[in-house]
Amino acid sequence: MKFILRKCVTMLITMLVVSILAFVAFQIIPGDPATFLLGIEATQENVDALRARMGLDLPASVRYIEWLRLYVSGDMGSSYLSDMSVREVIGDRLSVSGALIGLSFLFTVVIALPIGIVTSRFRTGAVNLSVTALNQIGMAIPSLFLGIILTFIFSSVFRIFTPPVFPSFRESPAEFLSYIILPALAIALPKSAMTIRLIRASVFAEMDKYYVRSAYSRGRDPWAVLYLHILPNIAVPVITFMLLTLTMMVTDTIVVERVFSIPGAGRLLVRAIETRDYQVVQALVVVVAAFVVVLNMLTDVLCRAADPRITR
Repeated sequence: MKFILRKCVTMLITMLVVSILAFVAFQIIPGDPATFLLGIEATQENVDALRARMGLDLPASVRYIEWLRLYVSGDMGSSYLSDMSVREVIGDRLSVSGALIGLSFLFTVVIALPIGIVTSRFRTGAVNLSVTALNQIGMAIPSLFLGIILTFIFSSVFRIFTPPVFPSFRESPAEFLSYIILPALAIALPKSAMTIRLIRASVFAEMDKYYVRSAYSRGRDPWAVLYLHILPNIAVPVITFMLLTLTMMVTDTIVVERVFSIPGAGRLLVRAIETRDYQVVQALVVVVAAFVVVLNMLTDVLCRAADPRITR
């Protein structure tokens, strides 16, 4: 219980620091929403009047405390650009990005675990060489470039991926899922290669240990040794790594959304930065940071549950 409580306190402190950095960073960047909305030819009087209406003329410390107070109460403020609630602006976009990340992680699990476990039995030979070569290729190709390749193959060559516009999940769940399959694969395949390599390296390291040699000496079947002895011992590092890859998928999603023209949170974040819509940017940064921090906390808790010797 103390372990979880300590992690919760650490998480809250981390989120507070992230919120301060997110707020301060956009006070340093040149330009502001008022200048962007009115244009460079606007008079200084008009810019000052709009800044006052937006509350941008107040001291940064006052604006941060007010923003934090509203955020904690559930009010993310209003977009400077559209004057809509930030919650409404980012709500649908986060659901799209969440679906893409979730499908990418599912593909990673489905691809990496079976291949990594089965091929770990082959430490030498053609299977080992083939898997090693494919792993190197998979890890070397960025999700951005892989997305472009998949788009060309399935859109121009096979003409399978040819939807004219992004379909809404509410209107057609089937078309929505079919649209994000290729983007999810572009994210999942490099992560799958990394996970396969970790699983195989972990299994190979365990094979040289005494308890494995002892199991073999008792006449145990190699597959039984793998499933009953080796895999339970590498479960914690593998699960930890896969949860960490889930956090890495957040940054990949921003890139892939631009390649496939997906109206997700990543594209919204880039657009909000370009238009100096700081309310939207700060909300997205805090939400993404919360996702990463909570996931890291969950990883620590699961590792502690699997191995009580872990104290930090």
